[in-house]
Formats: sequence, structure tokens, C-alpha cells
Amino acid sequence: MKKLAGVSSYHEWELKELREDREFAVEYLKAAMEALDNPEERAGGLIALRAVAEAYGGLGAVAAQAGISRESLYRALSPKGNPTLKTLVAVLKTVGLRLSVTQEQQVQPAQTKAHDDYAAA
Repeated sequence: MKKLAGVSSYHEWELKELREDREFAVEYLKAAMEALDNPEERAGGLIALRAVAEAYGGLGAVAAQAGISRESLYRALSPKGNPTLKTLVAVLKTVGLRLSVTQEQQVQPAQTKAHDDYAAA
């Protein structure tokens, strides 16, 4: 296939944007992390994390820095991947990010038997 002069693929553009605009990369990954919660969108979330890893050094370099084999990282960040928490945290740390928790909705704590016994005393 012949490549047209001055034309780049969407993937090349995406990697360039992720490298050059840190705020975009962070928001991009926030959306990706939300997608991991939905089985129908999980593949897109993993591909987004893979794109950020590619943009920040490439999968081989990120894998080496994270202490993960390159093959394991390729599998974990594939559309059918299922990265462990250890892998997810290591990849995020390698690209200068970390997991955080935000409240999705107000939830009341479940009452436990021990709590009920304490309250009755």
C-alpha cells in the first residue's frame, strides 16, 4: 500500500496529540478508565491505555520500566486483555499517572451484624 505524502494515520495523529498535550492524555485516560467498567466498552478502554503507553515511550520501553514482559503487556492491553491491578498500576506509574477514586453516586454503607450488635448495646 502506497502512503500519500503529508498524510498520517489517525493512530499516528492520536499518539502525537497524546505526547504533546498532557491534559488531553489525562482526560483521554479518565474516559478510558470509565470504559473499563462496562464489558461492552472495555476493549476501547484497554486500547486507549495502550495508545498512551505507545505515546510515552512505546510498549517495549513502558514494559521494561514497569517490570513486565513486553509480550504480557501486549496481551494485557489488547482488546480482549484483562490486565491485573499490578499491571495497570505499573503502566500508569511508568507514564507518570496514578489511579484515583471519585464518588459515582451516594451509597449508604451496608449494616453488618457486628455493627447491629454494637448499636444494640
